Amino acid sequence: MGFDIVRFVGEVDEEILCPICTGVLQDPVQAPVCEHAFCKGCILEWLLRQSTCPVDRLSVNVLQLRPVPRILKNLLNRLYIICENNTYGCQRVVKLDILDNHLAECEFNPKRPFPCEQGCGLIIPKDEHKDHNCVKELRELVHKQQQKINEMQQDMVNYRYEMTGIKEEMRVLKGYVRALRVCNPSVRAVTDDIERDEIERWSSSLPEARVTRWGGMISTPDDYLQNNIKQALIESGCPAHILDDLVKNCHERNWPSGLSSLETRQHNRRHYDRYICKRVPGKQAVIVLPCDNIMVSDDMMAEPGLIMIFAHGIE
Repeated sequence: MGFDIVRFVGEVDEEILCPICTGVLQDPVQAPVCEHAFCKGCILEWLLRQSTCPVDRLSVNVLQLRPVPRILKNLLNRLYIICENNTYGCQRVVKLDILDNHLAECEFNPKRPFPCEQGCGLIIPKDEHKDHNCVKELRELVHKQQQKINEMQQDMVNYRYEMTGIKEEMRVLKGYVRALRVCNPSVRAVTDDIERDEIERWSSSLPEARVTRWGGMISTPDDYLQNNIKQALIESGCPAHILDDLVKNCHERNWPSGLSSLETRQHNRRHYDRYICKRVPGKQAVIVLPCDNIMVSDDMMAEPGLIMIFAHGIE
């Protein structure tokens, strides 16, 4: 619908009136052939009922509508209009092209949002303040938030259910791949390459670490400490096929011969001092992987890698 003509100051040319609503054109468009101009809202509503121009009945459809010429837009923008909040006390008269900006800031706009002055802090339209009930509104807000929480919890339940199914499928698939590897050496070679690439990608995602105090090593961690390391490895994206073996290698009983006792570790200090270590995220622990230490001898390296836990001394 167009602007009410009585709101304008001065004479308004008939050429800028909408033939449908007889108001001053609002968001105007024009027909392609006859070039009659209409309010966009008016002509769209008209074309829902019939596909003709309201003035001369020439055929027209929504897709054919186009913007009006710039000169017509300029004529409209130069008109002076009384603020629609005049009945609420606004005395401003503004150009049509800045009307929207004025309405957004008009202090007399009954729909202008204001914070509640009774203490709840909700932002509500100015004309709703007198009927506003803080307790009622806050209860409704809490109810809506609880509904969202319930929906999110249900989504999480569904997600966990789906993940359980995926994990079961992966378990079956891994069993199938293991069987293929036993029966077919070529398959074993391909899967070994895939798993090796996965370990290297994971290693490259971890930050490098430096051990400053090898004397702080905990060579016989208890189950609780090993479980903490396992959780950190899972969160870091550790490949599942090496996770359990890595966790087992936290304990010196699974370390290679060159690290199997305090005496051998003291003797081989010059060797493990050159390890390229990666940090177990968030822990005083390092990972030593064969892919990062290809020059290390077998007696100083374990498959699929070593984990060394420290009480302190990791940078």
